[in-house]
Amino acid sequence: LACYKPGQTSRLIYRPRVQSHLKGAHRGFTWKDYRDLVVRAHLQLGGPIVLIWDNLNVHRSAGMRQYAADHDWLTVIQLPSYAPQLNPVEGIWSLLRRSCTANVLFRDRDQLEHAIRRGLRRIQQHPDVINGCLRGTRLSPLPA
Repeated sequence: LACYKPGQTSRLIYRPRVQSHLKGAHRGFTWKDYRDLVVRAHLQLGGPIVLIWDNLNVHRSAGMRQYAADHDWLTVIQLPSYAPQLNPVEGIWSLLRRSCTANVLFRDRDQLEHAIRRGLRRIQQHPDVINGCLRGTRLSPLPA
């Protein structure tokens, strides 16, 4: 999550998940994983959250919609279908692809995970980079 709160430094809150190779195991984040990430952001930011999300099916799931409806500190706004230019997290992924994972042949999943975590930490330490991703959407109140 690329987070902006007036008067505070922009933040990147993330929770990588390594997919299981077990047959029948869920391969991506479930709505509960996203819920836990939103709760973590709520606790870290200490206030209400306006969550602007793309139209990933898990984001629009019944469980996630019900969770948002049950919590007055959470407002969810759905982006239009296929609008990556409005999603600051797309900028974060682009930075990761061009930096820590570009032109690298990873020997195993652990090395890939380590590189991604290192790249995310590096972005976390540079709020100006997060601000650039937020500004790029033109949805943020950050000055140009």
